[in-house]
Amino acid sequence: MIRDPFISTDGIHNFRDYGGWETGEGARVKSGLLWRSGQHVDASDADLRAIADLHIRTVIDLRGESERQRHPCRRVEGFDGEVLFYEGETSSSPPHMDVDEHTTTAEFARQRMMAVYTRMPRNPAMIDMFGRYLRILAEREGASLVHCFAGKDRTGVAAMLLLHILGVDRDRQMAEFLRTNEAPSMDVLAAQSVPGIEERLGRKLDDAAVKALLGVHEDYLHTFWREVEADHGSLDAFITGVLGVDEPVRERLRSAYLA
Repeated sequence: MIRDPFISTDGIHNFRDYGGWETGEGARVKSGLLWRSGQHVDASDADLRAIADLHIRTVIDLRGESERQRHPCRRVEGFDGEVLFYEGETSSSPPHMDVDEHTTTAEFARQRMMAVYTRMPRNPAMIDMFGRYLRILAEREGASLVHCFAGKDRTGVAAMLLLHILGVDRDRQMAEFLRTNEAPSMDVLAAQSVPGIEERLGRKLDDAAVKALLGVHEDYLHTFWREVEADHGSLDAFITGVLGVDEPVRERLRSAYLA
């Protein structure tokens, strides 16, 4: 595995390479082609210069229309790649902000997050975007970036789906998912998220609730897997039958991203 997958940034949370993982058959996911992050609304000029050096050709923005309007992302000057997004809402709100008046303690916050992962496999907008994300990566050459608001929930599931197709086992899929908790930029996400949450609630969040909302837990991804398997029997059946990613697309992905 690459030693440090994170890119140091001033105003982007959780920017990292999600390649480098070994597959069950001993191949390795290529590094330097698959990037993930939170939104780029607060990207500094230095951040954009660092991103330019990655030669990203495709951006998959998993945020909904209202999120994009409220938080327009800064892009590298002269960026002429392709940006994919959903014409409409992908979520009622960013998953980590799906809160109510009870979300001031860690357990309530955790239950709200698990509800997000329960709904996600049945969300038509996310089904559309997950399928488009996988198909576009099979079609386009060069590096790509997938991101949402925080780069941890919708983006985390997207990364997991690709790693699964590439043959990375579940333990390593989970390790990639949980690596979000090691991001050195948690202060960026907190500044973008916590004040708005507390304003909506009319009260302060305790530290454990903030951690539950802004981080990830293995139960979150297990919830997604459980719901998919309950509805479709297996993750592979979901990818093929619901996301529309057939074996020829999978083979193109393996050819493009495995070494």
